[in-house]
Amino acid sequence: MALTMKSKSLVIGIAGGSGSGKTTLVDMLCSRFSPETVLRISHDVYYHDLSHLPMAERSRTNFDHPDALDTEALIHDLERLRSGEAVMVPEYDYSRHCRVPAIRPSKPAPVILLEGILIFTDLRLRSLMDLKVYVDADSDVRLLRRLERDMRERGRTFSSVRVQYETTVQPMHREFVTPSRRYADMVVLDSRNPVIVDLLVARIQDHLRDLDAWK
Repeated sequence: MALTMKSKSLVIGIAGGSGSGKTTLVDMLCSRFSPETVLRISHDVYYHDLSHLPMAERSRTNFDHPDALDTEALIHDLERLRSGEAVMVPEYDYSRHCRVPAIRPSKPAPVILLEGILIFTDLRLRSLMDLKVYVDADSDVRLLRRLERDMRERGRTFSSVRVQYETTVQPMHREFVTPSRRYADMVVLDSRNPVIVDLLVARIQDHLRDLDAWK
């Protein structure tokens, strides 16, 4: 996507299966720049609010299907950010499967890092990205990372994570995530690879230099 004066944000989409290392890559990129330079947005916070459902029914929701996410709202927010407008990014409680009253004011930034397992499955969302990166990893590695994250950060039990992985995570990975890899401009096999990180940092630095030249 060509950069225009109206759209000064470089949008990098980072996709891949759950536990593939997307967040690790985003963390490493953010650590190389100031908070004012890079805005990170996770597709996960755009899960539909399920507070109107009983907890048992919320837990049975297939959170790895595209329909579980309000992608339309994400597209709207991303379009506004690219146009220089601030947005209110939602917050999500993963332990209760519902939106929380708090929202995060987000201002436009020179670089937007968009992360999510399903961000390449929607054509409109892909069209807003300047660079698409797919992070790959073996299924056993992804499962171990998912177990650790969900038990530590989302208050889940080992049994619930395992059941969800077998019934929805892996089937949806095969149906939606793996096929979306073909839309990537770059496939990363190790999110900690310093060569990959340096390549992406260099791309961001080029963009920042272009912005400085316009001033």
